[in-house]
Amino acid sequence: MEDRVIDRHTIDAVLAGDQAAWDAMVKRLSPLVWSAVRAYGLGAADAADAAQGAWLRLVEHLPGIRDPERIGSWMFTTARREASLLRRRNQDERLVPEPVEPDDRVDAGHAHADPALAVLTADEGRRLWRTVESMHEPCRSLLRLMAQAPDAGVRQLAGRLGMPTGSYGPTRGRCLDRLRAMLAPEGMP
Repeated sequence: MEDRVIDRHTIDAVLAGDQAAWDAMVKRLSPLVWSAVRAYGLGAADAADAAQGAWLRLVEHLPGIRDPERIGSWMFTTARREASLLRRRNQDERLVPEPVEPDDRVDAGHAHADPALAVLTADEGRRLWRTVESMHEPCRSLLRLMAQAPDAGVRQLAGRLGMPTGSYGPTRGRCLDRLRAMLAPEGMP
């Protein structure tokens, strides 16, 4: 095989469950995936999610690949699409309201009406995400992913988390109940 060219033999071996063939494919294609994702200026977690999404798409489409020599360009394009999707979703969303800091460039029309409310809201957000970070898996990843991709379907979320689709709902319910219980003593509703 050439540097990043994948042949039919490699695909067939991967489909047959050959871990060495999968590792070789990942080694050859990872630089393409990461270069596509990094070009979007995503944070580390989002970049990793976009790369993982591209690999997931490959796994989903691998049995139907007709032209193995083009997998490299397909993966590059797929990684770009995943990164673009995450970037668009994150542009208008913030997981945690950012604290208001004095800034001479902010005009009165964009300043927060109540500075005390802004501080309380930011503090509440930080407390929420500190609590999420202290949780065990799969709750930590599930809650992060729910916040980062609120429009994603159950099948996509379950796939990203590596769990059966039917397990996602009950697991989500348990994780949210656990989060509520952890936050209740801290005074959050």
